[in-house]
Amino acid sequence: MNYYTRQELDDRGLTNTYPYSVATQASLALHRGYVDKMHLFHSDVYYVRAALEKNTGYVFPLDRVEDAMRAEGWKEHRHLPRKKEHGYKEKHC
Repeated sequence: MNYYTRQELDDRGLTNTYPYSVATQASLALHRGYVDKMHLFHSDVYYVRAALEKNTGYVFPLDRVEDAMRAEGWKEHRHLPRKKEHGYKEKHC
């Protein structure tokens, strides 16, 4: 697999295409009504990719970053309800 800098992606017209971006896919999914079936990457994947780009100069595909993170033991944690702690009061609207 070839890795590209941000400028090379721009020059090739790949910046907004999968696997470098899911923006186009997300727009189509919303328009066509199948957004629930689309895989959206966790924000951690974007943060790791940004750190990799900063340190290497290359933009790594999102799916490759996610695969590498999982191989290293990362687990996606969905937003879990906040645990009630001592002194925590729920607000009622």
